[in-house]
Amino acid sequence: MAATNDIRIVAAIDFGCTYSGFACVHKDSPEEIYVQDYDGGNLETPTVLKYDKDFNVISWGIPALAERTIRRKSNAADDSKSVELFKLHLGNIEEKPYLPEGLDYKKVITDYLHEIGKMMKNYLSDKYKYLDFHDQVIIILTIPAEFDNNAIAILRQCAFEAKLTDARNSRNLKFITEPEAAAIHCMNSLSGNGIKPGDSFMIVDCGGGTVDLTTRQLLVDYTLGEITERMGDFCGSSYVDQEFIKFLERKVGKSTIENLKNNHYRQMQYLIQEFCRRIKLPFTGDDDAEISEVDIEELCPTLKQYCKGSELETMEELEWVIELTSEEVKNMFDPIIARIIQLIRGQLNLNSDCSAIILVGGFSESKYLQKRIKQEFNHQVKSISVPIHPMLAVVKGAVQFGIKEHVITNRILKWTYGTDIVRKWEPDDPLSKKLPNGMVKVFHTLVEKGTLLTSQDKDKYTTTFKPFSLFQKKVSFNMYITSKSDVKYCDEEDVRLLNSWEIDIPILDDFDDQKILFTLNFNNIEILATAENQKTKDKYQVLFKYE
Repeated sequence: MAATNDIRIVAAIDFGCTYSGFACVHKDSPEEIYVQDYDGGNLETPTVLKYDKDFNVISWGIPALAERTIRRKSNAADDSKSVELFKLHLGNIEEKPYLPEGLDYKKVITDYLHEIGKMMKNYLSDKYKYLDFHDQVIIILTIPAEFDNNAIAILRQCAFEAKLTDARNSRNLKFITEPEAAAIHCMNSLSGNGIKPGDSFMIVDCGGGTVDLTTRQLLVDYTLGEITERMGDFCGSSYVDQEFIKFLERKVGKSTIENLKNNHYRQMQYLIQEFCRRIKLPFTGDDDAEISEVDIEELCPTLKQYCKGSELETMEELEWVIELTSEEVKNMFDPIIARIIQLIRGQLNLNSDCSAIILVGGFSESKYLQKRIKQEFNHQVKSISVPIHPMLAVVKGAVQFGIKEHVITNRILKWTYGTDIVRKWEPDDPLSKKLPNGMVKVFHTLVEKGTLLTSQDKDKYTTTFKPFSLFQKKVSFNMYITSKSDVKYCDEEDVRLLNSWEIDIPILDDFDDQKILFTLNFNNIEILATAENQKTKDKYQVLFKYE
């Protein structure tokens, strides 16, 4: 693994579902955070790629967005393909976003990280001469709280293939959850919310794909302690867009939308973009709001050729103009907002003594979302606020974390971690678990769920193992997790394998020499598991997420 002994620059990438951005800072000037701006002074750029028919990148970000179709060309085939929402393929969700046939989501993630990384490298090389990117830059990549170990492993691989790192397990790439990063950034403005050391506050990061929450306590040394387990769900602003598509299906027919998506996806993208710009973003939820209109001939003329039957007759009578009342737009928001409210209530049930709720992320700018959350929790929480530039809270906090990782002083383990060991079978063990050699495989707890990890616990969890036989050449290590605190066997319900690996051991004359020191090193997001042969001093290391 690459070392981090000559770091000069901290660079953070907020790789979002709908928008992304990067920021950086020199360690000698930690207050001077630079945030990249894009076309037109935008501080974030769409997480969109445009490909040609052979899946070569044509453009990314704002230039890759779908454009309005000229009517006389509306039926022409478009070989280019714009791809969005691909980050959601990393999540454990049943309905994955659309991808053109033949295009793998890992390639898309790699391509996007390569493009934003190329822009970041160009900026750093212009600003800091003689900078060795792979040795002197540490990259902080933000992730949703609910991403699992597999998602982290894929992101590490994609970052390596995108040339952000020079090794698959580079220590110069670190992860932080989006709500934790936002909490670090918002910590500097807590006094404005009346929060003092000892008080707790909740960060609700409302993004395009996910909404992530964390409740933190401001400690006396102005660091952050974790009060409750982080939680999140796939209920970001893009799910309001999905409700809009369902609304259109009821108006023009499901097959019409399906044909539009399969044959003219960029036109459908443009239709959604205009819905967001004209209707979703300005929506306040006021009952007396004007009726909104979606003019199909203006925004998506190709749709007309696929509309059939009674839907066609109705749309022709309406002259292809669909009206949306305030109530209908509310019905698009409300199922999504209900899930966000449920998440907030879950955090408050775990910690009722919460002094403030701070909303960050692009979706937090929705006036209707703000109003609904305040209506629901104003009586329970003293302060509910949205900072200036809420979409920058995550990327700025990630940079600040890279400067001072100790700012997060403790966290609560969500799982019990353990491995399997072999011991002699005992009468109270099930007979079915008895191995032919009279042994039994059992769960060996390394650290229990609910354990409060502090910054001093870095190398605390160590155990020494011995191989089963003097002539054994390899030792396998299986890392299991469970939500239970008391586990006896690895095949119990709710116990699952997190990772596995093996190490070589020499054949020695003395069995007592064959000792393996096993260490769990808890970093911010990832655990570094190390198995060290005490005789040869050979080390075998594996990185995986806390889960």
